[in-house]
Amino acid sequence: MKFSLNLTSRLLFGVGVLCVSQAFAGPADYVYTPTVEKGEREIDFKYGTAKEADGTRRQQGTIGFGYGVNDFWFSEVYFKREREGSDRLSLAEWENKFQLTETGKYFVDVGLITEIEAPLNNNDAPWELKVGPLFQKEIGKVQLNGNVLFEHKYGGKDTVDVTEMGYQWQVKYRWLPEFEFGMQGMGEMGEWDHWENHNEQNHRMGPAVFGKFKLSNHYKIAYNAAWLLGVSEAAPDNTLRMQVEFEF
Repeated sequence: MKFSLNLTSRLLFGVGVLCVSQAFAGPADYVYTPTVEKGEREIDFKYGTAKEADGTRRQQGTIGFGYGVNDFWFSEVYFKREREGSDRLSLAEWENKFQLTETGKYFVDVGLITEIEAPLNNNDAPWELKVGPLFQKEIGKVQLNGNVLFEHKYGGKDTVDVTEMGYQWQVKYRWLPEFEFGMQGMGEMGEWDHWENHNEQNHRMGPAVFGKFKLSNHYKIAYNAAWLLGVSEAAPDNTLRMQVEFEF
């Protein structure tokens, strides 16, 4: 049973007033969707690489294990590795997704994402908390997604005590189960209550592909990938991100 619409609205209001530095998204970040499948288990691989405007290459890879605890809660634990120039950082992340409305019951499907990320090999790096509402709408074979995200860093050596705001969007055409295509976009505007000037915001968008292959014994392999181009001065020139999930 999903949450009631009244409870959903109260949870989203709480997100809106929650106080949770520029460009908090990693190159391997993916677009969250609000749906949850009870009992689903998955091994998740993600990789992303971004070329910054100054020529610096940033890379990120993750491996995780997730489980559909019930019909509205999916939980996943990640190990993450980041590299930028000569800097290396290892992190652990715990992600929880909640489906707040029954699929197709209301005008849009609504969910909630929460993540907490902790550094493993650098005491000067901050912890991070991310939270935000997730929205999805199906129109025939077209799937529309839009998410609003808030992130707060705490601890660490030079952490600034601010809450930053970002977004994700996605348009997907369900052509074949094995191959779907569309567009993705992501961005960060700065502090949630005081956005940066537009040329200092980070906005990226580009083409994306998706698909899922059914194997024997109810096993599945799902994939998605996108090539995101910077459409603001502060954004990386280009970002290549991909994700592969083994579901069982």
